[in-house]
Amino acid sequence: MKKTWLTAAIFLGTFTLNPAYCIDNNPLPETHRHHASGSLDTRTSLGLSAEMKQHQLSNMREHVAAIKSITGLMSENKFEEASNIAHAKLGLTAEMQQMCSMFNNEKFMTLGLAFHRSGDELGDTLHTGDVNASLRALNKTMSYCVECHANFRQ
Repeated sequence: MKKTWLTAAIFLGTFTLNPAYCIDNNPLPETHRHHASGSLDTRTSLGLSAEMKQHQLSNMREHVAAIKSITGLMSENKFEEASNIAHAKLGLTAEMQQMCSMFNNEKFMTLGLAFHRSGDELGDTLHTGDVNASLRALNKTMSYCVECHANFRQ
């Protein structure tokens, strides 16, 4: 019986999760498909220097790592630690405010500042220990990530 269920699960996983077997092989809207050539990438370029690109990518990777840490700590009911990470790594520190102010694109700068403010709001909400409110705050913070990445590229 276990062997039958395992076989069925593998079969279903192969055909339902494999993009080659999807009815629509391109499930994302065309504006969200990014190819090496950039020919379909309609996002606004920030026109960053190579050095600034690497610095910005490093910051974004730190943000993703912080969100991973926060969700892990939430799952262990360690809300105070999660709150500290949200403030320190996602919040609007003086360094992040200065960084966001360096960009020549008003919309990007506004999104960046809103993201970091939401990081502080997330930290404040995590401090309360309210799981549902914390998840809503995390969703808000991550919505800025999604919006920014949908509109801008390095």
